Formats: sequence, structure tokens, C-alpha cells
Amino acid sequence: MRLDTPKVLLTFFAILLWSCQSSKTVITEVEQDDNQLIEPISDLDQERSDLINLLESRISEYQESRRRDFDLLHSDLELSFDFGQEQVEGLAYLTLKPYFFPQKELVLDAKDFDVHAFSLINGDSDQPLNFRYDGKKITAYLPQTYSSNDTLKVRIKYTAKPNENVRPGSKAITDTKGLYFINARGEEKNKPTQIWTQGETEHNSKWFPTIDAPNERATQEIKLTVDSQYRTISNGVLKSSVENGDSTRTDHWYMDLPHAPYLAAVVVGDYVEIEDEWEGMQVNYYVEKEFEQGAKKVFQNTPEMIGFFSDLLGVRYPWQKYDQVVVRDFVSGAMENTTITVFMEELNLNEREAIDSEWDGIIAHELFHQWFGNLVTNESWSNLTLNEAFANYSEYLWYEYKEGRDEADLHHVSEMEQYFSEAKEKQVDLIRFYYDDGEDMFDSHSYAKGGRILHMLRRHLGDEAFFASLNHYLEKHAFQSVEVHKLRLAFEEVTGMDLNWYFNQWFLASGHPILEYEVDYSQPDNLLLTMAQRQDFTTTPLYRLPFKVSWYSNGKRYEKEFILDKAWQQFAIENQQEVSDLYVDEAVELLAEKRSFRGKSHFINQFRSSGLGVARYEALDSLAGMFGEDMDVAALVGQGLEDDFWAIRELAVMNIAKNPTWLLAIEGLENRLFEMAENDPKNTVRLGAIELLSIMDADKYSPAFLRWMNDPSYYVAGTALSAYLENEENLNREEIAKRYESDKNIRMVVALADYYIREEIEGKGDWFNERLESISGQSLYYYLGYYGDYFVKMPSEGAWEAIDRLYGIAKGHRANYVRIAAFMGLFGFIDEEGVLEKAREIWNNEQDEMAKSYQEFFLSTYLEEN
Repeated sequence: MRLDTPKVLLTFFAILLWSCQSSKTVITEVEQDDNQLIEPISDLDQERSDLINLLESRISEYQESRRRDFDLLHSDLELSFDFGQEQVEGLAYLTLKPYFFPQKELVLDAKDFDVHAFSLINGDSDQPLNFRYDGKKITAYLPQTYSSNDTLKVRIKYTAKPNENVRPGSKAITDTKGLYFINARGEEKNKPTQIWTQGETEHNSKWFPTIDAPNERATQEIKLTVDSQYRTISNGVLKSSVENGDSTRTDHWYMDLPHAPYLAAVVVGDYVEIEDEWEGMQVNYYVEKEFEQGAKKVFQNTPEMIGFFSDLLGVRYPWQKYDQVVVRDFVSGAMENTTITVFMEELNLNEREAIDSEWDGIIAHELFHQWFGNLVTNESWSNLTLNEAFANYSEYLWYEYKEGRDEADLHHVSEMEQYFSEAKEKQVDLIRFYYDDGEDMFDSHSYAKGGRILHMLRRHLGDEAFFASLNHYLEKHAFQSVEVHKLRLAFEEVTGMDLNWYFNQWFLASGHPILEYEVDYSQPDNLLLTMAQRQDFTTTPLYRLPFKVSWYSNGKRYEKEFILDKAWQQFAIENQQEVSDLYVDEAVELLAEKRSFRGKSHFINQFRSSGLGVARYEALDSLAGMFGEDMDVAALVGQGLEDDFWAIRELAVMNIAKNPTWLLAIEGLENRLFEMAENDPKNTVRLGAIELLSIMDADKYSPAFLRWMNDPSYYVAGTALSAYLENEENLNREEIAKRYESDKNIRMVVALADYYIREEIEGKGDWFNERLESISGQSLYYYLGYYGDYFVKMPSEGAWEAIDRLYGIAKGHRANYVRIAAFMGLFGFIDEEGVLEKAREIWNNEQDEMAKSYQEFFLSTYLEEN
């Protein structure tokens, strides 16, 4: 017997429902053959099938925030290091509780470990747990089901092997080992032994078990046992340091404020400590002894930065201390670990090199992360720009405060151009939930585009509203993870404005506006601006775009803001005064490609009248590029040599070098250049002036070049040395060159290398090899081309040794850009026996996509032949 509803009742209910809701179809019954099957997707028409496949992929490929089964409360690590095997011996005590739902299994991230034991701590005893380990995650089987009211403490004994199963990283973070042994066995000359970590995105689980997700947050303590000769630096404060009596020491670092696991860090090495402070808080710098005096200059503005950002945000620096450490062979530019930022070795500068230090931008960037990224953290890598856009924009904020608006605006335009360059190949949403790997999020969209979006929002809302909103955002979400809507709501709660339109078009969509505009000057006191949006509306929004126009009258600047919210729109400026030139987005605030016809007179007036350095820079650059043959433009470039903004003086010098006919057309040029070479406050401007003087009359200025070679600035000294060595009339060139052979600075080294190659000076093979061993980082990248060229020209000096060295660097250097440079250097010997095979081997084994593409380009002819 079965219980069936009689058909008459079905009919009755159907009639009743129809009478109550006659406008809606409740159910449709279809007569179906019992043998008929549901039609498979493959049998549908192609268009519908493709749509369904797309929709299904959007579901399956969606990158969601990590589900929180457990809340990690505290990590207690005991670590020692096997330098010979490059492994970590670890003991981890983790305190956790179920996040909400009851749990009977605990899953931890632990990549490439040997797991020796996993136990549950009950009071004073350990209860061994059964566990399963797949090389990436440990699943421990708990003895009972635990609720969110329960707190667990587990103990894991393990060996971490960070060198195993390494995969390529991203453009921003080029490797994924998590923990790095540098020159672990002391086999590399001129390189110290170090250990350092790099946890972002989810690489700290290569050296300790954790829940390796940005929406996790816990306190921590790390006990590091190391040789007594080494210093350790880690998050939080150094609680104790105990000598063990066996030439080792155990340092106990304690972090009592919760932060995301990827922000944990340790550094081990032979460092000097440079003590500094901000309002009584430790602000220290750690570098190799050789760079101690330089570090005092490089990092000298850090305390002022901390105070500036604290005041600007209305949120005091939130952590216990702030340390900055420079390491060797770093896999990124820098990393903002909580209380301890790690920098690439390019910040290793001696006292003289530090005179020209230009690292304030990256120092500000990493410091700002202590608020945006560490105090308030993106909940998933899809929301990465909530970390990186703010850090990127901090560079503008610092330059604006410290150097002035012109300097900040120039940096802003540079970042904008960086995004536009990437946008030629890729345009994606700023907040995006579809990517292959979290590393893919580290691009110019998340950084440069994000920073420009914040800049536009600030200019639209005004400083008071913008910074009050940031203060509210930070205070409301301190020690929490966030998504983009929390940022929007913070702005809305402060300003009372609906900002969905802004966040939807900029954060949640791809692309940027392409604007065409023209100005009708027929009614000078009421100009008519016509503007059109020309971007592809099938992939890019039609923007609601606040923008500004400006003009000058009797030396005074006027400005109005309008909103473009149509594809084609006209605006009556109602300027009242008669105006001959209207400037649309004079301050270059809009992240937009702008197209218009502006003639020579417009740019001349812009250069002469604008009070904004970035506008004068644009005008002079446009005039020199489009009207370089005109002598009135030459005269204007000459005026650029007197501009208050160093970038315009530098641009003027550069354009004169490109247009030799201007050398005689600009009145008083030679005297002005000499005065600039002697006294300009910007050393890059002095550099350009010296180069021009060497073109104008190298013999006349040789005595000055000899004097400038000893200038404190390497920008000046290196340029003067190069200018002197290029002049064949200087008969003591070889003697002068030998005088500077011991200098390791890349500008001096390149000047000598270029001279030795050009003049084919014999007996310099050893010098080239010695410099190869002493140079590292970006300097090595620049040097490798000269190194290869010398031995191509002078094979008897040791070409085969050079080939072997280039081969080794191209094959095994940590930095992809250095491997590329070495590969290019190797190509100078490509016709030598066996070199092509070496090049093919390097290409075949290269894992980095960018390096491999460059190598393939150079090899393409030879690959086609075979």
C-alpha cells in the first residue's frame, strides 16, 4: 500500500490556487514518457550550451574567502635550523577553538613537512592523535566533537623543508619557499649567511603549521635557537635571550596583538643594530656592518613618517615597535611583516651612496601597511587592493607632505602610466574573485590603479571627508579582516553620501575612461566644453566622472568641478572673465586616457601660466616632442632650466641633449649649465648638465670633470668620470681609471667598464671578474651586459671563464631579471662551441614565465632552424 493524494484533490487545490493568484503560474505539469531522459547539455543549441558552461564555471572557479572552521588564537613556536640540509626543526603549540559549527577534525596548512608527532594537550599530558598528511595539509582526528565554547591546544613536532616543491611566484613575489637560507654553507664569496622569511600570500605554512589565510588572526610567540654569533629579529618584542652553553642562544619573541599568519616573520644573520625611536617607541634598523652609516641616512625619516601617518589618520601607530631589516636575495621589493619590514638589498647603501638615496617611497609604502594590511587586513586575496592601494597611495601622501605637491603629482603620473602600460595587455576588475592563484593579484591594478582611485576619491570628497572616513574605517575594523564594501560603508557613514556608483565602476569593474574633448572659444566669457566617453561599453562601464576645469586670469587661478555621466555631454563653463585657454584636468587627477587637439600656443600658455608643476611638465614635454624644430620652443626650454621644480629643469636638460641645434639657440646656455653642474640642489639635474657640457666642449671642462669625480654624490662623480674617460684628448685616462678601480659603486664601475671595452684595454679580465663577485641586486643586472661585452671583445682575457660564470648566473640566480641579463650576456658568445646548447638548456629549465619569454625571443632564430 502507498499513500497517494487523490487526483480530484489535486484538481481542487489547483483551482483554489488559481483563484487566489490568478496572475501567477504556480506549477506546470508536463506529460512525459516514462522512458524519456532529461536532455543533456551537449544536446542543446551551441549558444545556450556555451552560456551554461560559462555560468557553471563562474560558480566552480569562484575564489571564496577561506571558510573558518577554527579560530586560531595563539601560536607558540620553537625553532632551530639545520643549515647543511636547509631545514627547520620545529615544535608548534597551537591554541584554537571551533569558529561556530561543532568540529571533530582539525585541518592545518603545512607544506612539505615531515610530521613526527601530533598530539592534543590535556593539562599536563599529551594525547597522541591520528592524522592524515598529504604534503600540504594535516588533518588531525579529534577524540570528540568540540563546540565553539571549547578551546583546544595541540602540539606538532615537525621538520620543515622549504626547498621542496617550490613553484614560481608572481611579478611582485618571485618565489614561494616561505623561508630562505642564504649562503647557508658559506660557499659564496662576499655574501653573508642569513635566514629570512616571506609569508605573503600563503607561504608561512612552509615553515610552521597554521591556518594560512588572511582572514585568520592570532597572537604568537617564537623561540629561535641560533648560533650565538647571529642576531634574530621577529614580530613583537624580544622577551628574553638565553645563552645555552653550547655556542647557541635562544631568543624569545612575543607578539601579544593578533595579526594574520602571513605577517609572521623571522630574520637571522650577522647584523648591526641602529637604534632610533618615535615618542619613546623602538624604531630600529638592521643592516650588515658595511652599510651601518648609510642606513642612518636611508631610514632617517622613519620616525617622522610614523608621526605624520599617525596624525593624518587620527590612529596612533598600533604596534609595539617598528624595525626595518635589509636582507640579501629577497624575492620581492619589501614585505610589511607586523612590526618588522624586510627590504631588498638595494637599500644596502654605504654612507656616500646614501646621499642619493631615493627610497622614501618604498619605506612609506611598507610603513603604511602597518595600518592598511596589518591592523585592518583584506579577508581574501580577491580584496588585495584594500592593502595595496592604500600602501601605494601612501607614497603620494608622504611626498606631498615632505617634498611638496609637485613631487607627489609627478610620482602620481608615473604610477598612472605604469597601470596604463599593463592595461594594454590586461584589464580586470580591481576586486576580482576569479584567478588561478592569489599571486596573480599582485599587479599594477591592485597597486597603481588602486592608488589612483583613492586619489580621485580624495579630490572629489575633499581632505576633511576623505581622512575622516579613513579614520572611521580603521577604528571600526581594527584587528579585523575586511572586504571592499566595508570601506564603502565607512565613507558613506561619515559623508552621508551613497557611493555605490563610485565603488561599482572603479573597484568592481574593469577598464578606465577614454575621453575625447574639445573647447569652443567663440564666446570667451562662457566657454563650451564638449566631452565624450569612447571606451568599449561592452567591457567597461559608462562612467559617472567628476572632473575639474581650470583657467588663469590676471595671474589668478580659477577652478570648477563638473560631472560627466553621459556618453556625450556639453558643459557651459560660465567663466565670466575672457579666457583663451581652458585646462581640462590640469592636475592630471583622472585615471583616464584623454584625447584632444591642443596646439602649440595652448602648451606655451600652459607652461607660462600654470602653477602646477605636473602641468608645466606636460606642456614642456609636449612642446619639445611635437615642435622641436621651432626656435621659440627652444627659448621656452631654456626658460625651463630656471624652473623651481627640479623635474622640469631635468626635462629641459634632457630635451636639449636630444636637439643639438638648440645648443646655440638658447642664450647663455653654457654658463647656465655650468652653474647647474656646480650648484643645482638636485644631483640628477647636475648629472644631466655635466653630460651636456661634455658634448659642448669636453676639453674645456676636463678640469671640472676631474674635480667633480670626487663629489660626494655618485650621480655626479660617475658622470664626471665617464665624461673624462670618453675624451681621447685626456692622455692620462688610464691612470685616472686605475685610481677608481677599487670603487664598488655601480656608477663608477660602469664608467670604467665602458672605457675598458671601448678602448679594448688589455689585462682587465681579473678586474671584471672581481667586480662581478662584489656586485649584487639591480646593480648586477646593469653590470652583466658590460661584463659579457668585455670578454667578447677580449677573449684572451678569459672568455670561457666568463661563459661559465654567465651560464651559472643565468641558470641559478634567484632574481629573474638577473637571470635574463646573464642570458643576454651569454648570447654574445652564441657562436662558440657548446654555448647554444647551454642557452637551450637554460631556456628548457626556466620556470619563470617572464624570463622564459625573454630567453625564447633571443633563441627564436635558432629554435626555428631546428
